Amino acid sequence: MVKTLFLCNRQQTQFYLLITTADKQFKAKDFSNQLGISRVKFASADQLERLLGVKIGAVTIFGVLLDKDQVIQVVFDEEVVVQEWYGCSVGTTTGYMKIRTSDVIHKFLPYTDHLPKMIQI
Repeated sequence: MVKTLFLCNRQQTQFYLLITTADKQFKAKDFSNQLGISRVKFASADQLERLLGVKIGAVTIFGVLLDKDQVIQVVFDEEVVVQEWYGCSVGTTTGYMKIRTSDVIHKFLPYTDHLPKMIQI
């Protein structure tokens, strides 16, 4: 299973969908440093619903299907990318699915025009 976080800059003009392993602790300063950006915070529940179409606790990579304006930058922890399987929410707090990680990276994200950045967390 992955942990998917929806983040934004302080001005709430740039958005980031971070996918990391479920057991890793998130540190905003480290994430910001990896991307060379100013400090980030969690996006609001309203932004989450408006941009990804989900509620808190149900963030999923599949929400980028709604991001037609390309305002969300997808960011993967390198540790997730090397795994064979990708387990994630289906956009609810009770449904989950498992698919090949390579399909997410090489088929799904190019289909949505979201080319991910890879970082080490």
